[in-house]
Amino acid sequence: MYGGDEVSAIVIDVGSYSCKAGYAGDDTPKSVFPSVVGSIEQAEDTDEAKPEKEADSASDPKNGSKPMDVDKAKTKRKFYVGQELEFRRDHMEVISPMKDGTVMDWDVVDNIWNHAFRRRLLINPEEHPMLIAEPSINSAQQREKAAELMFEKYKVPALFLAKNAVLTSFASGRATSLVVDSGGGSTVVSAVHDGYVLQKSVATSPIGGEFLTDCMMKSLESKGVVIRPRYSFKKKEVSPGDYKVVDLDFPNTTDSYRLYHMRAIASDIKETVCRVPDTPFDEVAYANVPTTSYELPDGQGYNLSMLHLSRTIEVGAARFKIPDILFNPFLSQEQNKFIASVDAINNNNNNNKAFCPKQVGTIPGIDGFGDSTSIRGLPRMVLESVNRCDVDIRKELLSSILLSGGSSSILQLKDRLEKEVLEESPQNARVKVLASGNSTERRFSVWIGGSILASLGSFQQMWFSKAEMCNSLLSRLQSMYPGIKSSAI
Repeated sequence: MYGGDEVSAIVIDVGSYSCKAGYAGDDTPKSVFPSVVGSIEQAEDTDEAKPEKEADSASDPKNGSKPMDVDKAKTKRKFYVGQELEFRRDHMEVISPMKDGTVMDWDVVDNIWNHAFRRRLLINPEEHPMLIAEPSINSAQQREKAAELMFEKYKVPALFLAKNAVLTSFASGRATSLVVDSGGGSTVVSAVHDGYVLQKSVATSPIGGEFLTDCMMKSLESKGVVIRPRYSFKKKEVSPGDYKVVDLDFPNTTDSYRLYHMRAIASDIKETVCRVPDTPFDEVAYANVPTTSYELPDGQGYNLSMLHLSRTIEVGAARFKIPDILFNPFLSQEQNKFIASVDAINNNNNNNKAFCPKQVGTIPGIDGFGDSTSIRGLPRMVLESVNRCDVDIRKELLSSILLSGGSSSILQLKDRLEKEVLEESPQNARVKVLASGNSTERRFSVWIGGSILASLGSFQQMWFSKAEMCNSLLSRLQSMYPGIKSSAI
């Protein structure tokens, strides 16, 4: 159907933290932007042709209008994607299309795709084959929905959907590996064998980068540090070189928008100061570790150990304790300052006991995970995944453990994981954890794998068209309902 580099294929990866889009054959994605969007409920008769400022003024309470009071009128959502999300708007909620690693809101994904094509890459999707990266746990229904949108709305000439773990494996030049993908919303461990994900091997955990960010926020709040979103203040010069922070009042700002900007600051603190400890975290052993400085955007500062005012915050033991949660999730329930109701729970449970469903529900960032088996550390997830595979390939998987995702860039994660997996593996096993020395490559490994795959001349026969998709769907329906005919579709 297509040949070589002439296809100008587009590779797009919508993760729980960011969307990556660009041309196949490139080293890095051309566009990267948040995979969350701003959403404002509007009456259907809203004139979207009006300039944005005019629309905002129409929703001003001073004008007597009540755009959020929609009891008597049908509403629709107006989305703000990419850079548009950074500008504060009254009543704008921040929503994510992903939940538990899979897409839950296709309207949001549609708007993210459209933004990537029309506003970032500046392309007509009808002229480019699309390779879409999908979660390793994606269902057939999710794949069909993605294909339907691409063919029916964007009218792409050809499409291919590839599992995240497979693309990460290809990015490292391997057809067989064990992929540990620790992203924003979750961590997924998957075995890839001869270019295919072994579905029975997939192990998931809700603990990812966003969870660690929430832990950092709670740690700072417990020490009296106030994280001010950048939109909520301005610096006023009172004398040459001396500035005063002035609070700005926006009463119609939603909690989700405020939290989004607070998380952005906490995430930067986490990425700047945190590192995985060499050994399991111990409160006493790390009580007097050297602190690391970080200056908040508003210039305020606190010493997290001494609690005295200074120009910067000084992060001590927390910079080791928080990333260690990836290895020992039980640390989460020990943090009285991280979990509001943990005191009551710990009256009846020792800190070294396994999670119960009630405890899981109290941990910030993992609401809805009532199954305690979904909460476990990286070494256990790796061994679980390997043990679900055939004995013949276990040694090969243990010797090719690949790290990917933004959270995999935390310092010393590779060495600690290799050490703990080796301790729990059979004596004759050779454990090797592989990770690019470039944090950008780890973060974009899924996209890079897609870029490599879609640019190969030998891959061009793998694209499928709309007609081929319909035939595949028909075959599946006929197997379920033998009496169905092609005219029924």
